[in-house]
Parts: sequence; C-alpha cells; structure tokens
Amino acid sequence: MMIRASALLCVAVLSAQGSLAPDVGQVNDAKVWRVIDADASVEGPVVRLKPHGDPAVGSHIGLALVQNVKFSEGTLEIDLRGGGTQQASFLGLAFGVVDARTFEAVYFRPFRFADDDPEARRHAVQYVAWPEYTWEKLRKDKPGVYEAAIHPVPDPAGWFHVRIDATKQKVSVSVDGSAQPCLVIDRLGYREGNVGLWVDSMPAAFRNLRIQPAR
Repeated sequence: MMIRASALLCVAVLSAQGSLAPDVGQVNDAKVWRVIDADASVEGPVVRLKPHGDPAVGSHIGLALVQNVKFSEGTLEIDLRGGGTQQASFLGLAFGVVDARTFEAVYFRPFRFADDDPEARRHAVQYVAWPEYTWEKLRKDKPGVYEAAIHPVPDPAGWFHVRIDATKQKVSVSVDGSAQPCLVIDRLGYREGNVGLWVDSMPAAFRNLRIQPAR
C-alpha cells in the first residue's frame, strides 16, 4: 500500500516530538486537510471557517479535519475568536470524528461569556457527543453538567486560548492558561477518530492548533 508523503510527515512529527502542529494556512490543501460543509479562507496564520447553509434556519455544522491523524486520548490546544456579543457564534474543536454526524466536540459561545444574565453565562462552554448527546439532550437530562461559565471571563470579541485534556473517562477544558478548568465532565463518546476545527451556523477564526496524543 502506498502511503502519502503527508502521512509520513505526520507520523515523523508525532514520533519525534510527541505533538503535531498542523498548519491551518494549508486548510484548502486536500492532502493535508479535509473541509466538510464549510468554506475556508486564510489570512497569514489564521483560518476563517464559514459553514454552509442559512444561519437563520436551523443548525449547520462545518468541519476542517487534519488528514492522516487519529486521536482518542491526549491534549488539544487552539486559539479561537468568535463574533463578540453581537453575533451568536459557536466554535471549537471536534475529535473522535467518524463523519459529519458522529463526533465529540468542545465548543464555545463567546456571546455568552459576559452576559448580564448569570444563567446565560453558564452556557459559555459546551461538550457534546453526536449523534446521541446533543446540547439539547444534555441540557434537558443533566442541566449544568456538560456546559459552564468561564472565569476569568475572556474577551467575547478577542482571541482566547483553549486546552482540552481527554482521557477514556474524562474531558477537561481550560481557557487562557487558567489553573482551574472551566469544565470537567464524564466522557460520553470515546472512540478513535479524526480531529479538527468545528463551527456551527456562523463563521469563526482559528489559529495555532496543537495535537498531543497520549503516550
């Protein structure tokens, strides 16, 4: 079987350094990334991902997955920027991805970061495991467990740094280097699969993705 050079490069980087920093500037290179149900534009080290579909009608998930890399446990890091308080943006990382309807994701609602309503602020960060565990099901069945507020509060219109630590049993999420995770939950969809950028309905910006599988 022939193995593409890009696959060999990923294996070499993972073996030698223990982590991989995919170049988001290559997001439209099909040998390096696979973009699903979205359009991607690049400006320097930043990729802007815009999901297909009318944002006023339903939910539309867009993905940009790193080719030839599988992830089940370990650490993911990314810088994210949403639409501030005036735009209901939803953005994060997907992992254990099988297809566009089967994945885990940790995502953020920046328009909720500094909301005047304390209950709304508790929806700032969210874990889901599609197709069974959507945010609607988790909020109904286990309110306040799989989503949370973020302290200190990030700038809703600025860049914020995210670290996700995933084991077979748990997912822990930290923002902007905080020693205290903003979300720690029991993992619901453990599997090995693809990993990459996740966006729902509205465009968002991403940079500095790092993947470190567990050893």
